[in-house]
Amino acid sequence: MTRELFWLTLTVILTGLLWIPYVVNRAQVRGLSGAMANPSRNDKPHAEWATRMMFAHDNAVENLIIFAPLVLILTEIDYSTTWTVAACAVYFWSRVAHLIVYTLGLPVFRTLAFTVGFFAQAVLALAIFKIV
Repeated sequence: MTRELFWLTLTVILTGLLWIPYVVNRAQVRGLSGAMANPSRNDKPHAEWATRMMFAHDNAVENLIIFAPLVLILTEIDYSTTWTVAACAVYFWSRVAHLIVYTLGLPVFRTLAFTVGFFAQAVLALAIFKIV
């Protein structure tokens, strides 16, 4: 496994687990049957942190769609540098930071964490064309 694939794997695992805390909150607020029911406009709302975590999860999924192919393309073309490894690590940790600050409701830090992740993706895209 390449180091880039290692960071991709951690990112996939993180993204795959993000639903658990807010679904637990949903069960606490609506009861177990309410948590398993189809969504309704009349549902009791989640805790504010859980709603923000849902949005952070959505954002993580949306960005995984960009990050994963970049890493897979680099793996396919057998291109790995210290820049690509660092970009993958930075991307993972920026997603962790994004999750935390989004859940806590810290908007400026949320945007900074997102932007760091975006630049990490940009490094990977440039690496595909062997610019970095």
